[in-house]
Amino acid sequence: MSWKYATLLALLTVLLALSLFPEADSAAVPGSTKDPQGPLKRIFMKEADASNFFRKRSRRASKSQDEIHAEQMQILAADERKREFHEEKRNQYENFAEEEDDEQNERSRESTEQWKEFHYDGMYPPQEYNRQST
Repeated sequence: MSWKYATLLALLTVLLALSLFPEADSAAVPGSTKDPQGPLKRIFMKEADASNFFRKRSRRASKSQDEIHAEQMQILAADERKREFHEEKRNQYENFAEEEDDEQNERSRESTEQWKEFHYDGMYPPQEYNRQST
C-alpha cells in the first residue's frame, strides 16, 4: 500500500511543478516565440520566386542532355535485366522440358521391353513384335 502513496505523491509533485512554471506551457521549439512567422517564412516564398521555380521545371520544359542520358541509361539497364530474367526462365523451362521428355522416353522404352519379354515365346529371335512383313 505504501508504494501507491509514494507514486501518488510523486505524480502530484510533478503536476504541481508543471503548473507553476510558465516555460512548461507547451513543447515549443526554443526561439519560435520570438518570431511566429519564422517557420512560415521557410515554407512559403514570394510569388515571383514561386513562378520562376515552376517556370524552370514545368511539364513542357526541355530536359538537359545529362538528364536525358541518365534516363536512357536507366531504361537500357532495366531492359537488360528483363532480357536476362526472361532468358533465365526460358532456359529453366527448356531444361525442365528436356528432362521430362527424357523421363517419358525412358518409361516408354522400359514398358516396351517389358511387353517384348512378356510376349516372347522363345521360338523366334526377339525382334520388334516378331511380325512378318507381307
